Amino acid sequence: MTTASTPKGERRRQALIEAAAALLVDGGFDAVRHRAVAERAGLPLASTTYYFDSLDELVAAAVEHHSRAELAWGRAALDEPADPGRLVDLVLDLLLGPQTTDRDAEAVLLRYERLVATGRRPYLRPLMLELGAELRELLAEAVTRAGGHLAPGRLEQLIALVDGAVVNALIEVNPDPRAAARRMLRDFLA
Repeated sequence: MTTASTPKGERRRQALIEAAAALLVDGGFDAVRHRAVAERAGLPLASTTYYFDSLDELVAAAVEHHSRAELAWGRAALDEPADPGRLVDLVLDLLLGPQTTDRDAEAVLLRYERLVATGRRPYLRPLMLELGAELRELLAEAVTRAGGHLAPGRLEQLIALVDGAVVNALIEVNPDPRAAARRMLRDFLA
């Protein structure tokens, strides 16, 4: 990686990462291309190869940036007063991303497409394992703060339940996969 040793260089590098993260969220891995990232960041095309040795490096930075922002959002949500009635929605927001009002089903679909496509990108595996561990810690803390308790192994079951409900809803072209997962999760946590 070319280091951005000046404040201007750091701003440009960060703008490229943020642009790539936005493209990733909006269109998946195929949307993250040098030209698209540079255009979205408002920078010259050559800046993508100046600040990143490869497109894979830029994609990894974008994945990490977006994931860390969501984890930070989740931690901030945990700092709000505990509300056991909000636990289901908080868990869903942590696993599916914060709910969007106008195109939530599409956002959930794109998220699962990204997660599945990550398996074809070996360079992302260490990062995804690290981020997954942090997410699991956050989920466990959310359940604990809401007054719940998960026996060993139940957290993985909770994640699998949500994933299964969402994937089934997506297969059935359900316009609200989050609601399908919400119903299953409420039963699981009851």
